[in-house]
Amino acid sequence: MELTTTVADARSRLAVARRQGASVGLVPTMGSLHDGHLSLVRAARADCDVVAMTIFVNPLQFGAGEDLDAYPRDLDRDRVLAESAGVDLLFAPSTAEMYPEPPATSVVVAGLTDTMEGASRPTHFAGVATVVTKLFHVAGPCRAYFGEKDYQQLAVIRRMVADLSFPVEVVGCPIVRESDGLALSSRNAYLAPEERAAAPVLHRSLLAGRAAIEDGERDPNAVVAVIRGVVEDEPLAELDYAEALDAETLRRPDQLVGDVRLLVAARFGRPRLLDNLGLLVPEQG
Repeated sequence: MELTTTVADARSRLAVARRQGASVGLVPTMGSLHDGHLSLVRAARADCDVVAMTIFVNPLQFGAGEDLDAYPRDLDRDRVLAESAGVDLLFAPSTAEMYPEPPATSVVVAGLTDTMEGASRPTHFAGVATVVTKLFHVAGPCRAYFGEKDYQQLAVIRRMVADLSFPVEVVGCPIVRESDGLALSSRNAYLAPEERAAAPVLHRSLLAGRAAIEDGERDPNAVVAVIRGVVEDEPLAELDYAEALDAETLRRPDQLVGDVRLLVAARFGRPRLLDNLGLLVPEQG
């Protein structure tokens, strides 16, 4: 595995690979790697000739009072994990390399960013879309792999790529979970033992919502009430939102049918955790 810290070098190396006929898979991350990230590498490795991972803790997507300074960073550990998973090129730039000057340009995806994470963190998705745009320009034509755990982010990136005609195929990959259902996240490291024991309530709430739909419920408000009720029964969980949405538009429909996504977010002490679950809902006969 090769490591580079400059935009020019990363761009050059991937351009050379493409000129030699290789396909490129890109795995953008903020480091603090876990098996969720490595599952993206494995998917890219199966599809592409060259796998590039980026590690960059992007300040633009952190709001005031969020955990930018405390966000876990361990490049030496991440290098070992990335190489063992099959990464060919690791691009780990500094903030000064990515933003030589404070950016005057921001990429905003309207509509999909108004609710849920966008309501809780108003500047977050502009920061995500801006840095992903930069990374796509560094990588060039490629397949880019993102986890479904951050489902709203995935939808935003897909819409951005479609609207702006990026030469990038966005690939969503399944959530990787602990044995008790907790979705893997770098922020799980912040959980105190009692919070860690409580956190799987998010997954249980989504399973309860899915069970209600499978039992015939099609009213999204009723399904949301089921999800909320499960989370609110956990004393250590502070619910942020629960939703039952059309998976493409991220809007709450009148009736749940077709491709549906259930989403939930809550705080457990300091960490704020997300989870979601997708299902295909048949029309009722």
